Amino acid sequence: MKRRMALGDFVVAYLRKIGVSHVFGIPGDLALKLFFAMGRKHGLKMHTLSHEPGVGFAADGYARATGKIGVVCVTYGAGGHNMVNPVAGSFSERVPVLVFSGGPGEGERKLGTLIHHQARDLDSQLRIYREVTCAQAVLTDPRTAAERMHEVVTTMWAEQRPGYIEIHRDMVDQEIEVPPELIAWDGALQFLPSDPRKVEEAARETAAMFNASLKPLLVAGIEIHRYKLARELITLAERMGAPVLTTVLGKGAFPMDHPLFMGVQVADISAPSILQRMKEADLTINLGCLKTDMNFCNQPPNIIREQSIWAVDRHVDVRFHTYTDTSIRDFVYELLKHDLKMRHEPVHYGDNLNGGEPAQSDTAPLRVREMLREVNRFLAAHNNYCVVTESGDMLFAGLDIRVPDGGLYLAQGFYASMGFAIPAAMGTQIGLGIRPLVLCGDGAFQMTGPEISHAPILGSNPIVIVVNNGGWQIFRPVVERPELLQIPPWPYAKLAEDWGGEGFVASNLAELRAALEAAHARKTFAIIEARVAVDDLSPVTIKYIQAAASRSQAPAQPNHRHRTPLSGADPR
Repeated sequence: MKRRMALGDFVVAYLRKIGVSHVFGIPGDLALKLFFAMGRKHGLKMHTLSHEPGVGFAADGYARATGKIGVVCVTYGAGGHNMVNPVAGSFSERVPVLVFSGGPGEGERKLGTLIHHQARDLDSQLRIYREVTCAQAVLTDPRTAAERMHEVVTTMWAEQRPGYIEIHRDMVDQEIEVPPELIAWDGALQFLPSDPRKVEEAARETAAMFNASLKPLLVAGIEIHRYKLARELITLAERMGAPVLTTVLGKGAFPMDHPLFMGVQVADISAPSILQRMKEADLTINLGCLKTDMNFCNQPPNIIREQSIWAVDRHVDVRFHTYTDTSIRDFVYELLKHDLKMRHEPVHYGDNLNGGEPAQSDTAPLRVREMLREVNRFLAAHNNYCVVTESGDMLFAGLDIRVPDGGLYLAQGFYASMGFAIPAAMGTQIGLGIRPLVLCGDGAFQMTGPEISHAPILGSNPIVIVVNNGGWQIFRPVVERPELLQIPPWPYAKLAEDWGGEGFVASNLAELRAALEAAHARKTFAIIEARVAVDDLSPVTIKYIQAAASRSQAPAQPNHRHRTPLSGADPR
């Protein structure tokens, strides 16, 4: 950084200072100067895809996987508006994605005419992004541009949510003033501080409750990921010796092969052993768990306050006491300072894949349940894979996937927008270098799946299992006209070959096992079309639909609306 420099050069220098080396985007005329300023020699590595939603999901996956800020650069209007859905998902699931948008220059704005890509008015895009980002700035003043950008970035890091910066095309080469304190700054971003008195008291009361409890339980949520507490959670769990569950959104926050891990809790449709242990708990410590319909199976949360502790959203609820201005990071660190009574309870992992059904033969028609078992066997035999699951049936299917050795697992477990997984998997591999295995339905694949054609250029080689049941069949049990759920039959394996990868078709377990091993041995990306019956769904999906349908048939309460079945899934 220099005391005076072009705004485009400052953007690159600033991003490099905070540890950003990759930018995802699509060039457009109102963002060309900014796009090429970022991508010039000695700048940042630019990664382009075919459509802005894919770009947004890729940046989101990069941010989730690396723990850094994901950065996007798109053009104004047509590009920026295309980005709104993935950014909304990042906001909902607390992922720091920074969106840079171009815009018309000052001269164009003074013409008094409509400008191409414009919606209602020139500031419409900014107003839209105020709804899905925690901080926004339009950099038009050379004297304050550097500080305004810094304010956006520090706010989004503190809140772990997206930010928006608009740079008009005549500002990219404009010389700006950079404050001396920014030049001297080491690039370290900070979370919001806590009130130490409140943290100390909350931890002291929690430790006393834990030590007095007979059957405590730990539940890990999404904030363990966002506030970089994975190691501390392991230390805390091992100090306590208590069983650990994760929420749907928090899956992967605790190692899935750790001896204290019991599995994923989804309220009353959890695995039977998890349900039983939850009933026995006389204290539940919830760390970073959002109170969402997905975590509570689309019903009002049954929270027994005198037997629970909640640390989330910068406050800690200990029984009937609420400690505000208390971050989960500071709370966990303080809790680790206390003497905690060590438990020695045997912990057994629970999933939904062994529901009493006999294992099918290797040549029988493939079922989702058996496919998941086979994927788990594959992951146990091959290290260094991460798993990314798509929304829809595969979101619920992924809850029974077990990634060994503390492996990475990603899913949009709450916002649940179809089209997330494949772009996010490529962003993940760009950030970490780990090969992804993707579980994706055929309906979601037809939304953003073709982005995988960029994989060879990006140096990415995911293995994508496309579970083909002939449409958006997650909704089949709750619709009267199933023909509306049909989609065109794409030749998924052939498309993989045409796009530079490997393609396989698996209609039974033997073919799936062979395809996984063959894809593992290849250096390029692979698509495995796993053909299952139209009415075949994952075990958790079936339980979720049955529970939602049962509740929707209950008598309506006065002045209350009926709950929509599957409200946690993408409405498409």
